[in-house]
Amino acid sequence: MGKNQHVTLNKNGGWNVKGAGNAKATVNVSTQKEAIKIATGIAKNQKSEVVIHNREGKIREKNSYGNDPYPQKG
Repeated sequence: MGKNQHVTLNKNGGWNVKGAGNAKATVNVSTQKEAIKIATGIAKNQKSEVVIHNREGKIREKNSYGNDPYPQKG
């Protein structure tokens, strides 16, 4: 399983895609929508999660693309 991909606001008002534990962002883009699309592609490839943060830095959503330890029931 690869590193979880975090989508976070950067200090210039754009959005970063950053692998968990990485010092630098993988990519910087202007919109959160674009960052989510890129992060999702990486997470699917690495069988990991996308963790989407809001403008205040709090986690607003998580999406798993690997072996989910808490699969949905039903």
